[in-house]
Amino acid sequence: MSGWAALSLGHSHPAVIDALKKQADELMHVTNDAYTVPQVMLGELLIEHSPFDRVYFMNSGSEAVELAMKIARKYGQQRLGGAFGFISAERGFHGRTMGALAAGGTPRYSAPFEPLPPGFDHVPFNDIAALKAKTTAETCAVLLEPTQGEGGVFVADDSYVREVRAWCDEKGILLVLDEVQTGMGRTGSLFAFEQYGIVPDIVAIGKGLGGGVPVSAVLFKEDVGLLEAGEHGTTFGGNPLLTAAAYGAMTWLLANDLPAVAAESGAYLMDGLRRMAQAFPNVTEIRGRGLLVAIAFDKDIAGDMVQACVDRGLLTNPVKPNALRLTPPLTVSKEEIDQAVWIVGQALAEVVVGKR
Repeated sequence: MSGWAALSLGHSHPAVIDALKKQADELMHVTNDAYTVPQVMLGELLIEHSPFDRVYFMNSGSEAVELAMKIARKYGQQRLGGAFGFISAERGFHGRTMGALAAGGTPRYSAPFEPLPPGFDHVPFNDIAALKAKTTAETCAVLLEPTQGEGGVFVADDSYVREVRAWCDEKGILLVLDEVQTGMGRTGSLFAFEQYGIVPDIVAIGKGLGGGVPVSAVLFKEDVGLLEAGEHGTTFGGNPLLTAAAYGAMTWLLANDLPAVAAESGAYLMDGLRRMAQAFPNVTEIRGRGLLVAIAFDKDIAGDMVQACVDRGLLTNPVKPNALRLTPPLTVSKEEIDQAVWIVGQALAEVVVGKR
């Protein structure tokens, strides 16, 4: 599980620990009225390796999504005649703050907290016709995950993402991608959108960015960044300790081309799972991209599978009642993948066949 995909380099990686220790000896926190060197270094690194112009640091994925929505709403106010609405996907997940819950399309997370903030419509994932039908003069942006991680690891079709980008361009609205889980190399490229041949207007990142520390960011184009000083703020976002750790994690990730490693390791993992699954007709699908993978079953056995895997030393996640999610560190070895596949097979034998 790698800490909900946050431990991109694994537990206590030296690149992160060394950066934390060094920065803690110098400066841990300061008002963000002043810039700090680690913040600037991380910001420049992200801009250098992306097609964006600006970066704003936050603490968590939910906060990054909230800021992305604020940027889009301000754009709608000033450039789209007051448009304020968002279109997002059913099964989507964008965090647990109120705005992020409203954007998400998963009732089990949002229903206990209704009424939610207005201005959000949901359409089926990978359905361009439904998205077009929901677009109105009040729509300021489309908000999507390239792969719905919490929703069950459903990958956006290549043609769908390109069609969404073209539709946003045609209507003059913004495309906002939530790459909190898919970003930072997990799906086989630094950002998942690179594999679709498009560039969003705004992207939210987090989780793997810090290599285990709580840091997130919003990257955006110069012409959509209309927020003025004081219209958004954060006490700890972008502080020197966390940005130093993230800079250490990111420089190591880039120097060792972990996105390419994740693509190769992910293919190896999915191939191993598919070969293992041939002995179990209860497995209906192995899906995902890079090292964001799900095993789907024909019945709701994911909870039992989690416990059976834990009993054998493997942490997994029942992302749906009938699906198990695997998000190992990008540094996972083939030997560890082989061991994980073997454990999943042993767990399946116990759960669906009834023998150890």
